[in-house]
Amino acid sequence: MRIQKRLPEVQKNIPLKNYTTFRIGGKAKYFFEAKNKEEAIKALKIAKELKLPFFVLGAGSNLLVLDKGFKGLVIRIQNTRYKIQDTKIYAEAGVSLGLLVGETIKNDFTGFEWVAGIPGTVGGAIRGNAGAFGKSMNDIVEKVEVFDLEKENTRIFKNRDCNFGYRDSVFKKNKNLIVLSTVLKFIKEDKEKIRNKIKEYLSYRKERHPTESSAGSIFKNVPVKNLPLNFFKKFPEAKNVIKENVLPVAFLINQCGLKGKRIGGAMISEKHPNFIVNYQNAKAKDVIRLVNLIKKEIKKNFGINLGEEIQYLGFPQLTKNLKMKK
Repeated sequence: MRIQKRLPEVQKNIPLKNYTTFRIGGKAKYFFEAKNKEEAIKALKIAKELKLPFFVLGAGSNLLVLDKGFKGLVIRIQNTRYKIQDTKIYAEAGVSLGLLVGETIKNDFTGFEWVAGIPGTVGGAIRGNAGAFGKSMNDIVEKVEVFDLEKENTRIFKNRDCNFGYRDSVFKKNKNLIVLSTVLKFIKEDKEKIRNKIKEYLSYRKERHPTESSAGSIFKNVPVKNLPLNFFKKFPEAKNVIKENVLPVAFLINQCGLKGKRIGGAMISEKHPNFIVNYQNAKAKDVIRLVNLIKKEIKKNFGINLGEEIQYLGFPQLTKNLKMKK
């Protein structure tokens, strides 16, 4: 194959379930680990030149790989350099969020406590504008370095250029913009206050989040402004769970009585129903069927169209076909 000549380190037929927190999915036809920005850019250019479908993989924490796998090139981002200057951290896309949480504690930086316990990398967190407890990446991002695959050059996006939204960004909308690195800005705070806040968040997650393999939150929570007209008149109890002007999807799923529902080896978590867990060698099709069931029931009972927070990797047509199967 031409790609093996151009990219000798590329591997073939690698099981992707070993690279996702869901532990589900088929094989990547081609798999390449980019150890620095230059290798990532090289692989992206080659994929473009060969008209080969590609997917940029971080920690695989918000990802469902379909059972048939991916007949393209998976580029796993492994560039993990970072440095600290004043109250800023320069971090490349492959740096783990957990590592950065540790660095913020050491340097008395506040603003990143909410990340404690979230698996993932900096690049993925920026792309999806990850967030929790009313905070998100857009609060701390100063600028982002990206590779523009269409123009084949690197560009710098200031915070305002990133078009950050609720679990969204320009990088999520435009596949040609690949996050390479970022500069995060913080302010100083008392170390003990930082530690206490982190303990609080970790305790919350331990109490409410499942420990089984999962992809984190399946659906985006629903902004109050997007709720149907007269929603609170019909469902006044929903007012009690509103946080930061969003309605938790877990509340809606629970109201539909779907907590603990199983299909195959996948289950809607009894601990937090916006998580689907792999409790017994689940297949991607099991997860898809639960996703479709939740969407159908929420639409029927509340008139709300849910949007997924997770990504799907594989053949888009497969998810549509699964809706028709019983």
